Amino acid sequence: MQSQTMSSTEKQLLIEQIKKELIDSFKKQINLSQSDKTANTLTPNKQQGEPFENIDMTWANGSDRRDVNIWKDMKYFTPSVMIDVNYTHSNNNPIDNTVVGSTALARNNEITLSALHFGGDFNYKNARARVMTQFGTRSVVVPRNDFSPYRGQYQLANVYRYISEAYAGYHINKWYGINIDAGLFMSYIGLNSFYQAENWEYQASFTSDNTPWFFNGLRVQVHPSSKLKIEGWLINGWQSYGRFNKMPGVGGNITWTPNSNIKLLSNDYFGTDAAGLPARKRFHSDNSFLARYYNQPTANGISKMAFSLTGDIGFEKGGGVNGFKNGDSIQGPAQYFASIMFYNRVWFCKNKLAWTIGGGVMTNPGRYLVLYPTGQASPLPNPNNPTQTEGAFPFSANPGDIFKGWDCSTNFDFMPNQSITYRLELVYRHANVPYFAGHGGVTSQSGYTTTALDPNWRPDLVKTEGRIVFAMLFRL
Repeated sequence: MQSQTMSSTEKQLLIEQIKKELIDSFKKQINLSQSDKTANTLTPNKQQGEPFENIDMTWANGSDRRDVNIWKDMKYFTPSVMIDVNYTHSNNNPIDNTVVGSTALARNNEITLSALHFGGDFNYKNARARVMTQFGTRSVVVPRNDFSPYRGQYQLANVYRYISEAYAGYHINKWYGINIDAGLFMSYIGLNSFYQAENWEYQASFTSDNTPWFFNGLRVQVHPSSKLKIEGWLINGWQSYGRFNKMPGVGGNITWTPNSNIKLLSNDYFGTDAAGLPARKRFHSDNSFLARYYNQPTANGISKMAFSLTGDIGFEKGGGVNGFKNGDSIQGPAQYFASIMFYNRVWFCKNKLAWTIGGGVMTNPGRYLVLYPTGQASPLPNPNNPTQTEGAFPFSANPGDIFKGWDCSTNFDFMPNQSITYRLELVYRHANVPYFAGHGGVTSQSGYTTTALDPNWRPDLVKTEGRIVFAMLFRL
């Protein structure tokens, strides 16, 4: 009788067959798992985050440079904390330590808490909201040119001063998402982010510094694809908490990111933003192109290189001004805004070091977007308080008044991790008229607000300014 026992060869063949079936089954499960993961990654209409999936914009000027958020696994709320501390010294060395013509800086020769923001994003089903507080000098510096709070009561400047963002909305599961939000939200005009940790430079060029940082109103964000955003605004006005005249401001943003190396955006605005002059209409167009032209993130030498180019053009017409052309006595002089800025950035040592250089030019006849250099916080001085200098010597902003300026800067960043940046920056700015704080300052002959003004004293304004800035930027 033959033996029923398998030979060693048959056993080996059976083992090999079983191993093959197990491996094929395991591979199939792995492929299904990866397919499910990819499907989850690419599924449109996600509630959290921008829908620009599989696109890396951590390098872009004005964008969050983090590629990992430690709070990402929290279900309903994603916290955010930002701290911005700076020290700056002007070669003019004003006696009152006041910086003028800047939204980033407020005090010379002092360590300053420029901004403390905390808050975050709320998401529940299709409901969404974002709240970010605002403490530090920027809460005073940024809204200082907004005169809409002087129309009516309730001190709107103080009501909103300590909020940088506060809006609520609804997410519609259509295409790659539609968001409808109302409240106080960030402006996109000028490229730079309001949050300094997202910018390549600290002292913004004239293009960004003289355009809005925030809007108050309603916006609708439509994402028809994973690479395109179309956004519309219905707002109170141009960086204004309230409304100047009968007409609200309208505008919108288009952002297109075809891949991880290119970003194009356009912002356009129309409104009536001259207090008490409803016939004066403002139009503004802001356009940016960003490109990353080298990317080797693991290189010890140069790891990334990119540039940003921004150009703005706009005008005011009616109510005694005439856009781009000088008119007759009724039409008035030309009143427009034209500017351009360019920055190039090089990263080193696996993106832990970076060097940026750039600058820009601006012309603004009528000075309707120029930051008032004397820190004017009220339309008129207080005759009952002889020590109040704010508003006592307003910077001329009559129709047609010429203003031209240019600036350049370079900085070096040390970024030991994704949450902190140490920045050393050199800045030079020039204007065609006395504009920046000179040694005599802009407060009083002693530099203190408690000193009664000498009748012959005037703010000391000069045409040029050079400064050095050291900043520490923290984001979590």
